Amino acid sequence: MRSYLFVPGDSQRKLEKSLSSGADCLLIDLEDSVSTSQKATARQMAREFIAETRRNGTSADPGIVVRVNPLGSGLTQDDLAAVVAARPDGVLLPKCEHGADVQHLSTLIAVLEADAGIDEGETNIHALVTETAKGTLNAGTYASVSERLKTLSWGGEDLSADIGVEANRDGDGNYTDLFRHARTMTLLGAAAAGVEAVDTVYVDFKNAEGLENECRQAVRDGFSGKMAIHPSQVEIINRAFTPTEAAVERARRIVELFEEAGEDAGVLSLDGQMIDRPHLKQSQRILERARSRDQLAPCSSSSQVGRVISNVRAPSL
Repeated sequence: MRSYLFVPGDSQRKLEKSLSSGADCLLIDLEDSVSTSQKATARQMAREFIAETRRNGTSADPGIVVRVNPLGSGLTQDDLAAVVAARPDGVLLPKCEHGADVQHLSTLIAVLEADAGIDEGETNIHALVTETAKGTLNAGTYASVSERLKTLSWGGEDLSADIGVEANRDGDGNYTDLFRHARTMTLLGAAAAGVEAVDTVYVDFKNAEGLENECRQAVRDGFSGKMAIHPSQVEIINRAFTPTEAAVERARRIVELFEEAGEDAGVLSLDGQMIDRPHLKQSQRILERARSRDQLAPCSSSSQVGRVISNVRAPSL
């Protein structure tokens, strides 16, 4: 998924409008955007919205993930009890501080899935892992913690509050070293865990140029998508994280080249450049992203490429 749009769980108007935002995934928020007095209302509205969308939805509808309140808040269990039975695609855990938090959340979800007659493992987990100093330092603890875990993301605003910094960006609008470190730790932690890394929100939602620049940097550095706080940001994010036709075609050629060379292939040549297995791994990821956006045209039956692409997945080469 490319774009993840936050939607307050206690706003019926915004919930309904979000379905036509173009976002790949809706992040229904029960945490920061919902006041304490509105938590119960937000849970009920989120549950009803998810259930209604599931009843009347189509395959073109966005994914739905619910951001619950942190494990230490005393609100997480009530959040989960309200929404898991409605079958969201996943749960986003904020202020996650260790892989053990994901394991604990997975156990809580499993009990509720069983109570609702839902197959165990159907509800995915997404984790925000740098919103505290402790979480940032433990970003490398997520490998093999749960098959539910799909993404790691990072956040600069809560981390700013946790540490007590005056600002998380410099005068030119770039993140300061501390927050660039948190961003890097998220990328490394996600790679080590074998899951996708999702970039944080760009809070200046009226600055389209700034968002576009940050998206380009995120794509360059290995993020698979980005969170949004306003519907106007979705189109820019989707465009930036969609592989270009040229990138897809080159990835096709690299995958086909290795398929033809066989499993023992090492270093190959393409257009005068040396190509090795890291290039293959990157190409497979590009094709997987393109595949999810219906960019992959049918291959000729005389070519082996169709068989290779049909088996594309995140490899461990």
